[in-house]
Amino acid sequence: MERPNAWLSYDAQALAALEETSKNYRHFLDNGKTERECVAQAVAAAQKQGYVDLQDAIRAGKQLQPGDKVYVNVMGKAVMLFLLGRQPLEQGVNIVGAHIDSPRIDVKQNPFYEDTDIAYADTHYYGGIKKYQWTTVPLALHGVSEGESRERLTKLADYLEVTDVLDKFPAQMSGGQKQRIAAARALILDPEIVLADEPTGALDSRATDELLRVFSDISAGGQTILMVTHSVRAASRAGRVLFIKDGEVCHQLYRGGMTDDQLYQKITDALTVLQAGGERV
Repeated sequence: MERPNAWLSYDAQALAALEETSKNYRHFLDNGKTERECVAQAVAAAQKQGYVDLQDAIRAGKQLQPGDKVYVNVMGKAVMLFLLGRQPLEQGVNIVGAHIDSPRIDVKQNPFYEDTDIAYADTHYYGGIKKYQWTTVPLALHGVSEGESRERLTKLADYLEVTDVLDKFPAQMSGGQKQRIAAARALILDPEIVLADEPTGALDSRATDELLRVFSDISAGGQTILMVTHSVRAASRAGRVLFIKDGEVCHQLYRGGMTDDQLYQKITDALTVLQAGGERV
């Protein structure tokens, strides 16, 4: 039985609309190589259609009404859009859902590797491939050629002093070497901001000093580093320190002309006041 071709039933107007939809979808795919990029595009599209951030509405004290459009950005990894109806929730809701079919490059797809009789789960490093492969994954996702990827990695590896470990597996590397490799992967796309979440938490004092030196050099080169840490020592290497309490910034310090030791003491004094129950320093 021959089925009719739906394409042949479209008139010129329908074909033009279909082509526009296809064009927009190609643009989305070209610019949504990762989960976070997809979410950013979805938020931008929602805003164009009149959706507002739910958190902004709450802060403004806005009372939502039927017909209002709001969205929630869940840590840059998922997005939810809400169109408020007139019927009470007890009568049900209509849900349309879809998963983001793009890779998360901050967590590896196969997070286990085995060394002797022990299986390790490591959310920062591929256990089954070598470091030069793992570091260039973001470039491959964004269509950068092999030649350009090699050139970028060579320069960055030399700068971070990890050239000699690019051909090694994770189990063959020290903690400090792993962290510098992580820094290489974060920097290889030349981002405006580098996010570092407790980067020194699992390092000894020597590896910590090495990584903080790398961060200082990167910052001196013009890139912004936003580091979350509970380490006073690590924070004392920053140019600006923000203190967060109950989810809000409650105090800040600027380095100015202070040395690391002087800023360390200032941070310690501020923490003493905050831990004693002070709301502000």
